[in-house]
Amino acid sequence: MNKAARNIPLDAFWMPFTANRQFKSDPRMLVAAKGVHYTSDDGRDILDGTAGLWCCNAGHGYEQIAKAAYNQLMEMDYAPAFQMGHPIAFEFADRLRNLAPDAFKHVFFTGSGSESVDTALKIALAYHRARGEGQRTRLIGRERGYHGVGFGGISVGGILNNRKNFGTMLTGVDHLPHTHLPENAFSKGQPEHGAYLADDLERLIALHGAETIAAVIVEPVAGSTGVLIPPKGYLQRLREITKKHGIILIFDEVITGFGRLGAPFASQFFGVEPDMFTTAKGITNGTLPMGAVFAQDFIHDAFMTGPEGMIELFHGYTYSGHPVACAAGLATLDIYESGGLLTRAAELAPYWEEKVHSLREMPNIKDIRNLGLIGGVELESREGEFGTRAYEVFLKCFKAGAMVRYTGETIAMSPPLIFEKENIDTLIGILGDAIKSTV
Repeated sequence: MNKAARNIPLDAFWMPFTANRQFKSDPRMLVAAKGVHYTSDDGRDILDGTAGLWCCNAGHGYEQIAKAAYNQLMEMDYAPAFQMGHPIAFEFADRLRNLAPDAFKHVFFTGSGSESVDTALKIALAYHRARGEGQRTRLIGRERGYHGVGFGGISVGGILNNRKNFGTMLTGVDHLPHTHLPENAFSKGQPEHGAYLADDLERLIALHGAETIAAVIVEPVAGSTGVLIPPKGYLQRLREITKKHGIILIFDEVITGFGRLGAPFASQFFGVEPDMFTTAKGITNGTLPMGAVFAQDFIHDAFMTGPEGMIELFHGYTYSGHPVACAAGLATLDIYESGGLLTRAAELAPYWEEKVHSLREMPNIKDIRNLGLIGGVELESREGEFGTRAYEVFLKCFKAGAMVRYTGETIAMSPPLIFEKENIDTLIGILGDAIKSTV
């Protein structure tokens, strides 16, 4: 048992997205991580069924990343990116763009997924203004969408509890309907029904006028809301409509980026190219905070006018292209490449799908959803107690040696891409036992 972890005062840390009083009365402490396991403070191995928080795509404990970060710290711990440069940021940006579809030639560094989203929204607005269409100020998100916790992200996001306590947020924002249809329950992979939901964008265009709309942002696969898989043809239809009306399409790939679906990015998996896409999490394998926005040439080039000495985009962060994060990111890309991890989910996906859907006959199962190496098991709610059944399953899994996420009444899983079939068996076995024992 790690006694030091048990003796630390808990009051000072105001924990994010946590029932603080409940947690601090019975803490769940993680003290080490290696491979596909965490170690709890009482010395137990905890199988990581969530890749940390959708971010440790290659698993845990790589000396290669630690050495790269250490060496960079010793050489140069920090350098500003405002009117200055350092080689490793340019090297990392070039490596990243070579992973993306050919049209994406430019990378803007941020410090997180939330910053990536706000950056992409601001670039979209500024792009239209640079082209003389400054009246395009409206942003379109989607119900049940999650785009981080900045004011831009929660404004275009569509999860009630992330929005309701924070005032009016950005004005001029509207939302598409979500794609979670009852008739698609227990679909394996992409559901058959629901592509028509993209046509609601035409309704919003008729309501507001295409000339007022700057951008549409969606997650290719909605993760935090409970693993919602896009119906077949849905993303393609969104692309057609946005292109027809000159609206920027942004994919939020903070979760789907870096191999989660079996391709480096979801745009490649689905064969649909947005105009920009956001990333974070897996960009450094979760080791250091970092994010990036990928933009097509035409967006970047719209800013490259006027005097050469003029700042083209008045936006950025103190930690944009942080040298230590770039070093960790380069080492992460080496690991992804040497292990074939950016496409490994495609190899594991059929077995993963079979095992996740094997839970269908368990009690209180409402729906099961999967794509790539993502799975969601939605439970029936207890009367008047939404979310309590999933929370109880989450706790039982942790006590039995597996970490899953719960969001609402859905158990969400996104294991590291280095999972083996026996790890899948263990994870689904523990989850099945927890569901079976939960009334």
